[in-house]
Amino acid sequence: MKHTYKITGMTCSGCVASVTERLSKIEGVQKVELSLERAEAEISMASFISLNTFKSALPKKYAIAEKGNFTSERTANSFEEKTKFQQLKPLFLIFLYLFSAGFLLNYQEWNLGEFMLDFMGLFYIVFSFFKFLDLKGFPESFRMYDPLAKVFPAYGWAYPFIELVLGLLFLMRLQITFALIITIVILGITTIGVSITLLNKKRIRCACLGTALQLPMTEATFIENFIMLVMAISMLIIKLI
Repeated sequence: MKHTYKITGMTCSGCVASVTERLSKIEGVQKVELSLERAEAEISMASFISLNTFKSALPKKYAIAEKGNFTSERTANSFEEKTKFQQLKPLFLIFLYLFSAGFLLNYQEWNLGEFMLDFMGLFYIVFSFFKFLDLKGFPESFRMYDPLAKVFPAYGWAYPFIELVLGLLFLMRLQITFALIITIVILGITTIGVSITLLNKKRIRCACLGTALQLPMTEATFIENFIMLVMAISMLIIKLI
């Protein structure tokens, strides 16, 4: 994949050589082509690399930003910090709607088990929908933190379809035990990857809602997976007792 970035601070061929060398050393970067006249860099990479990774590799005299969304380094950083929290709003709103929908479907004859099945089913349906919006871009973002997707790239392509099938199984009350086991396995693997990413303080994009919404990887990602895991484990224990 190739992305174009705007770079300021380069004043001579020596700057171009220095910036090219630093960017080329970043893991995953395949090729760097810089233009001093256009103040642009075309970077080919094996998989998605966050803008912060490029920023950290360059001295402060250079500022790098995605083309078409360029501003000064200081302004870009403050904008990024501001939108980090703003971009989490869709995730919180979706969870609020899912909990509300699960409650409304079961409030007349309340049953916690039925509520959890409806919630998990709706969760998978909604989250798979966002992944289908950019089916080509999702696998590359997903493999940035999911251990299984890193080893088997095809798993990233299949994941939205797996979520869709699991959602239908839960809502239609079909093969519930099987769906619960698969949920525990795939979300358990993803949660491990999310935990490692957070512990290493890596700043990457979360693929939970696909790539259409630019969500940063935060503790919210861990919490959403944890909630689903707790529900799936609880339901499985109830069914096996």
